[in-house]
Amino acid sequence: MAQQILIIGLGQFGMSLSRTLSEKGAEVLAVDINTALVEEAATFVAEAIVIDATDETDLARLEPKKRDAAVCAIGDDSRESSIICTALLRQMGAPVVIARANDKVHQRILHLVGAHQVINPEHEFGKRFANRLLYRDVIVDTNLGDDLHLTEILIQPGMIGKSLMELALPKRYGIMVVGIRRGTSKRVLQPSPDDPLQKDDSLIIASNEAAIPLLTKGFES
Repeated sequence: MAQQILIIGLGQFGMSLSRTLSEKGAEVLAVDINTALVEEAATFVAEAIVIDATDETDLARLEPKKRDAAVCAIGDDSRESSIICTALLRQMGAPVVIARANDKVHQRILHLVGAHQVINPEHEFGKRFANRLLYRDVIVDTNLGDDLHLTEILIQPGMIGKSLMELALPKRYGIMVVGIRRGTSKRVLQPSPDDPLQKDDSLIIASNEAAIPLLTKGFES
């Protein structure tokens, strides 16, 4: 059964999230006060509705407690509305409430009114993009919390033809290889300690952030 997700606020973040979740098979109910944005979302989500999400009566009609998750993605110019909406979602029994914050003060308030999780998309994107700029061989970088990153990185020249056992990455850098994306097929393989790495491989690794520059420098030639 498809997950039912309520998304409130259809700015760039909310619209992108609605589209991506819909493409991945979720049943998305998209909500905004702006009719034009709702009409745009209606072309790809299960249902789109124009309401003021700070109106308790209107919000209650959406039955947040029956959704798998509710995302308050109200934008930068409506901090008060996002706080009210988040508080109402919790009050109405939404099982998981995720709220978008604009800054640290906003984040603290959203936690205080009951958000289970608070995100700052611009901040998170900035951190990931900084790594992409600094380390050009990084393909994907995901922060898993507590300084644990899941990173996909192109194989370094000094690794070609060597096995993971020879490279001893856990011992040398505190890096665990959790998968290998192989060549043009782009299949992700379970890492084998004895198989030699190939020129077109990329490694999917779990590590702390400081290990990435050490790895790239250690095998750059």
